[in-house]
Amino acid sequence: MSSDGVEIGSNGLHRRRWLARVAAVVVLASAAACGPREPVVKIGFVGPLTGDQAAQGAEMLRGAELAMAQAQTAPPIPGYRLELAALDDQRNPAQAVAMAKRLAADPAVLAVVGHLNSSCTKPASAIYHKARLLHVNPVSSNPEISRQGFDTFFRICATDDLQGPAGAHVARHTLGARRVFIIDDLTTYGRGLANEFKRATVAVGLEVLGHEGITQGEKDFTPLLTKIKALGPDLIYFAGMFPEAAILIKQRRDLQIPAAFLGGDGLYEPTLITLATPAAAEGVYLTTLGADVHTVPTARAFVEAFERRYGSIGAYPAYAYEATNLAIRAIRTAGRPDRPAVLAAMRRLDEYPGILGLHRFDTRGDTTLRTIGIFVIRDGRFQFLKAVEPSE
Repeated sequence: MSSDGVEIGSNGLHRRRWLARVAAVVVLASAAACGPREPVVKIGFVGPLTGDQAAQGAEMLRGAELAMAQAQTAPPIPGYRLELAALDDQRNPAQAVAMAKRLAADPAVLAVVGHLNSSCTKPASAIYHKARLLHVNPVSSNPEISRQGFDTFFRICATDDLQGPAGAHVARHTLGARRVFIIDDLTTYGRGLANEFKRATVAVGLEVLGHEGITQGEKDFTPLLTKIKALGPDLIYFAGMFPEAAILIKQRRDLQIPAAFLGGDGLYEPTLITLATPAAAEGVYLTTLGADVHTVPTARAFVEAFERRYGSIGAYPAYAYEATNLAIRAIRTAGRPDRPAVLAAMRRLDEYPGILGLHRFDTRGDTTLRTIGIFVIRDGRFQFLKAVEPSE
């Protein structure tokens, strides 16, 4: 019997002993949980992970994730675990600023990779600068971003003052156009690229019949396209992102507008072909911020690793991978979890042999790699034609 007079059988005794052992394990686990944890250093990632540009944002995130996974075998700071802090800016500048402030407020964040849209990158870059937080941008191509003078900003892609003239050259010398109509999406990226294209038309002998803006999220461009059809351009140039481009391309076909269609790197997303339909997208040309990554010898190992892990690769994963590896290198060089030290390590970098080529950075933080790629849509896929340099 127990001390209170209740008889305990053998099963009851075994149960009490088992419960005691469980309690002991719980206590030990709790004690371990309260003990010292491995410290963490983080790299922030911000892009559109929801909404109509989520396909491009997700691809960028995969590029960053691959770089982080490969770095885990030799963490950049011994004794510290490396983490990726991924946030969603919803392609919205106000949300981008909110996410930038969130990363800036976390002392474990030593660098940030992002954003996709120039309209998000430009205001967010001011937050990172104030926080003395290294900001490596993969693909925001508006040249005004680096002209703000922030010493925290580094960009690894070509800019639209290179891409716009390349597009004008394609319009005149590849497509044989003489009369063009320009459309942009009124964003920092779209309006900036359209203006760079427009400035270059004089040099190549193109006549601009008109230039109008649309709003991201619009679904019916029939009135605008009807107006354009009446003007009889040889080519429609669109500076914007793939969701609106797909609608323009499809409705252009529906209205039987014979003008060719040319756009910038915002069109380089396979979803565009699906949304527009392969028939309507056939023969659409676009410029991109670099050559097809499959043709770059130094990117071969990256392409194989990415496609083995995630499947086919789009326009931006290589840039996010490159940017993340640059951030990791700066942290490794600094050797301690200190934002000023990481930034100083990045600024001491003379050159970086990345998968996209040899990066050197000018006084504004822009890479000296200036290649622009030319693609055309054929048989439901993007076909790479050639890479050009600004002087070509």
